Amino acid sequence: QAQLVESGGGLVQAGGSLRLSCAVSGLTFSSCAMGWFRQAPGKEREFVASISASGLTRNFADSAKGRFTISKDNAKNTMYLQMNSLKPEDTAVYFCAADMYRPSTVADEYDYWGQGTQVTVSS
Repeated sequence: QAQLVESGGGLVQAGGSLRLSCAVSGLTFSSCAMGWFRQAPGKEREFVASISASGLTRNFADSAKGRFTISKDNAKNTMYLQMNSLKPEDTAVYFCAADMYRPSTVADEYDYWGQGTQVTVSS
Protein backbone atom coordinates (compact mmCIF):
# COMPACT_ATOMS: atom_id res chain seq x y z
CA GLN A 1 0.00 0.00 0.00
CA ALA A 2 1.42 3.34 -1.04
CA GLN A 3 2.14 5.82 1.71
CA LEU A 4 3.49 9.36 1.50
CA VAL A 5 4.41 11.15 4.70
CA GLU A 6 5.39 14.80 4.80
CA SER A 7 7.46 16.35 7.55
CA GLY A 8 9.46 19.49 8.23
CA GLY A 9 6.71 22.06 8.41
CA GLY A 10 6.47 24.60 11.17
CA LEU A 11 6.42 28.26 12.12
CA VAL A 12 9.12 30.51 10.70
CA GLN A 13 9.64 34.24 10.38
CA ALA A 14 9.56 35.95 7.02
CA GLY A 15 12.91 35.59 5.30
CA GLY A 16 13.59 32.27 6.98
CA SER A 17 13.96 28.79 5.55
CA LEU A 18 12.40 25.37 5.93
CA ARG A 19 13.08 22.01 4.34
CA LEU A 20 10.13 19.75 3.79
CA SER A 21 10.55 16.02 3.35
CA CYS A 22 8.25 13.47 1.78
CA ALA A 23 9.00 9.86 2.69
CA VAL A 24 7.49 7.34 0.29
CA SER A 25 6.79 3.66 0.85
CA GLY A 26 4.87 1.02 -1.05
CA LEU A 27 5.88 2.41 -4.45
CA THR A 28 8.88 2.04 -6.70
CA PHE A 29 10.10 5.49 -5.80
CA SER A 30 12.79 5.64 -8.47
CA SER A 31 10.03 5.33 -11.09
CA CYS A 32 7.84 8.04 -9.57
CA ALA A 33 7.59 11.59 -10.71
CA MET A 34 6.83 13.73 -7.69
CA GLY A 35 5.26 17.06 -6.94
CA TRP A 36 4.63 19.53 -4.16
CA PHE A 37 1.36 21.40 -3.88
CA ARG A 38 0.01 23.76 -1.25
CA GLN A 39 -3.36 24.91 -0.05
CA ALA A 40 -4.02 28.04 1.94
CA PRO A 41 -7.26 28.55 3.88
CA GLY A 42 -10.11 29.39 1.56
CA LYS A 43 -8.04 28.78 -1.55
CA GLU A 44 -7.67 25.96 -4.01
CA ARG A 45 -4.73 23.62 -3.98
CA GLU A 46 -1.96 25.04 -6.13
CA PHE A 47 1.15 23.66 -7.77
CA VAL A 48 4.49 24.50 -6.21
CA ALA A 49 7.12 22.30 -7.83
CA SER A 50 7.62 18.98 -9.58
CA ILE A 51 10.47 16.65 -10.37
CA SER A 52 10.83 13.80 -12.82
CA ALA A 53 11.53 10.23 -11.76
CA SER A 54 15.22 10.59 -12.58
CA GLY A 55 15.43 13.97 -10.88
CA LEU A 56 16.76 15.58 -14.01
CA THR A 57 13.70 17.64 -14.90
CA ARG A 58 12.30 20.16 -12.44
CA ASN A 59 9.51 22.66 -12.75
CA PHE A 60 8.45 25.46 -10.44
CA ALA A 61 5.51 27.76 -10.03
CA ASP A 62 6.40 31.38 -10.64
CA SER A 63 5.89 32.05 -6.94
CA ALA A 64 8.58 29.48 -6.09
CA LYS A 65 11.20 30.22 -8.72
CA GLY A 66 14.48 31.44 -7.28
CA ARG A 67 13.44 30.63 -3.71
CA PHE A 68 12.50 26.93 -3.63
CA THR A 69 14.47 23.88 -4.67
CA ILE A 70 13.06 20.40 -5.23
CA SER A 71 15.10 17.21 -5.07
CA LYS A 72 14.63 13.50 -4.62
CA ASP A 73 16.92 10.86 -3.16
CA ASN A 74 16.00 7.56 -4.76
CA ALA A 75 18.24 5.68 -2.34
CA LYS A 76 16.24 7.03 0.61
CA ASN A 77 12.81 7.02 -1.06
CA THR A 78 12.49 10.64 -0.05
CA MET A 79 11.73 13.91 -1.80
CA TYR A 80 12.62 17.33 -0.47
CA LEU A 81 11.49 20.90 -0.87
CA GLN A 82 14.00 23.47 0.32
CA MET A 83 12.22 26.77 0.87
CA ASN A 84 14.26 29.92 1.32
CA SER A 85 13.31 33.58 1.68
CA LEU A 86 9.89 32.58 2.93
CA LYS A 87 7.05 35.08 2.77
CA PRO A 88 3.77 35.25 4.70
CA GLU A 89 1.96 34.37 1.48
CA ASP A 90 3.76 31.01 1.52
CA THR A 91 1.64 30.05 4.53
CA ALA A 92 -0.31 26.92 3.63
CA VAL A 93 -0.57 23.20 4.10
CA TYR A 94 2.00 21.59 1.83
CA PHE A 95 1.26 18.25 0.20
CA CYS A 96 3.52 15.87 -1.66
CA ALA A 97 2.19 13.72 -4.47
CA ALA A 98 3.42 10.88 -6.66
CA ASP A 99 2.70 10.30 -10.32
CA MET A 100 3.49 6.96 -11.93
CA TYR A 101 4.05 8.44 -15.37
CA ARG A 102 5.41 11.98 -15.57
CA PRO A 103 5.62 15.16 -13.53
CA SER A 104 2.73 17.55 -13.87
CA THR A 105 1.51 20.90 -12.62
CA VAL A 106 -2.05 19.53 -12.40
CA ALA A 107 -3.10 18.04 -9.08
CA ASP A 108 -5.67 15.69 -10.61
CA GLU A 109 -2.95 13.90 -12.58
CA TYR A 110 -1.21 12.65 -9.46
CA ASP A 111 -2.00 9.16 -8.22
CA TYR A 112 -1.00 9.29 -4.56
CA TRP A 113 -1.00 12.00 -1.91
CA GLY A 114 0.32 12.62 1.55
CA GLN A 115 -1.67 14.13 4.40
CA GLY A 116 0.15 17.45 4.35
CA THR A 117 2.34 19.49 6.66
CA GLN A 118 1.55 23.00 7.87
CA VAL A 119 3.91 25.85 7.02
CA THR A 120 3.26 29.17 8.71
CA VAL A 121 5.33 32.23 7.92
CA SER A 122 4.96 35.17 10.26
CA SER A 123 5.58 38.74 9.19
